[in-house]
Parts: sequence; C-alpha cells; structure tokens
Amino acid sequence: MLNKPDLHQKGSNITAERARFDFNFDRKLTEEEIKKVEELVNKKIREKIKIDCEEISQSEAKKRGAQGIFDSKYGEKVSVYSVGDFSKEICAGPHVKNTGELGKFKIVKEESSSAGVRRIKAILE
Repeated sequence: MLNKPDLHQKGSNITAERARFDFNFDRKLTEEEIKKVEELVNKKIREKIKIDCEEISQSEAKKRGAQGIFDSKYGEKVSVYSVGDFSKEICAGPHVKNTGELGKFKIVKEESSSAGVRRIKAILE
C-alpha cells in the first residue's frame, strides 16, 4: 500500500493537536498497514528533515509534482512545502521548520470518508 503510485490526497485538516487525511483507497486498511504508515511517518519525524516553502503558481506546482487538491480552494499562487525529497505538498498550514518538531505520530482512527475514499485521524503525542 505504501508504494501505490495512484494513491492521492483527497482532503486534509491539520491542527497543532491532530491531523485528518483523506486519500483514495478501495478498502479498509489492515492493522499491519496502519502500523507501517505510523512507522514510516515516525521515521521521517526522527530524521528531522528540513521543510522548505515557496510560493508559486498552481500550474508550476503541478509541473513540479506537488500533491494537493487543485481546485478553487486556492488562489493562483499556492504555498508548496517540500519535506526534503520525501514529500511535496500544496498546503495552507500549520507548519514546522523540520519534521523533528512534530513529536510521535499515532493513528487513532481509520474509516470510510466516502465511496473509494478512506480517512485517517491521527494525533501527535
């Protein structure tokens, strides 16, 4: 599941206390898959990867491979956050300077959001 190239973000809502992340997937995640996601995220947190931000056009963000929902939610200019070579996302916040500031990532719930879309709810301990 972790290396599935057609897996994409379908929405998110992130605060300093918790995260909600929606993604296309056709079934409930197994306990093993949830554990793998937690392990991967926590590994990246421990690596203290520098996070860079740049403001660019939506078309340039798409060209550079940024992930996100390209719709009217954002203006013509978007903030693109890069976590080293690991992730490049269009995002509106909140943000940290490096992944080491985040604490331990723990998935507390995995559920269906809509047809073909799963939702992970997580906290930072």
